[in-house]
Amino acid sequence: VVVNNGQNTVGVLRNAGLGTFSAQATYSVGTNPVSVAVVDVTSDNKPDIIVANSGGYSVSVLVNAGSGTFNAQTTYSVGSTPYSVAVVDVNSDNKTDIIVANYGANTVGVLINTGSGTFNAQIAYTVGTNPTSVAVVDVNSDNKPAIVVANSGPNTVGVLLNKGNGTFSSQTAYSVGT
Repeated sequence: VVVNNGQNTVGVLRNAGLGTFSAQATYSVGTNPVSVAVVDVTSDNKPDIIVANSGGYSVSVLVNAGSGTFNAQTTYSVGSTPYSVAVVDVNSDNKTDIIVANYGANTVGVLINTGSGTFNAQIAYTVGTNPTSVAVVDVNSDNKPAIVVANSGPNTVGVLLNKGNGTFSSQTAYSVGT
């Protein structure tokens, strides 16, 4: 799965076996897609496509329709210029949630999965200037995934600890190189 930034699409190249792939099938997404994650968000054991659309200030969710095809996008508004997306269960309900780095808004957004691949409006958390990348991982051995964000403006890495219910503490920033 690839983002086609200039065409505002994602492309799916199905594995044809022996290291070869079929021709790209494209699906419309928001303006200027820049990041993609492929994760089951509908709990049907089929991978779905989640896309950060930097020009459209949105995240697109394309639900897997089976047989290697995807339904038309559902779009969720997020902060200005989303650059990176991660998909992880952050509130221990066995449903994967969306976390997005909003470069232009200096925030990370959390969209909680309400079931069947639909999401609540984002909850935004202030981070450093120009967040470019986001990861979600347990950093303190509490079995709760924290948000780790790269802030390119101040050259910091921010960590937002998970409170256990899908909400996060304020960012603690750590200086890194340029």
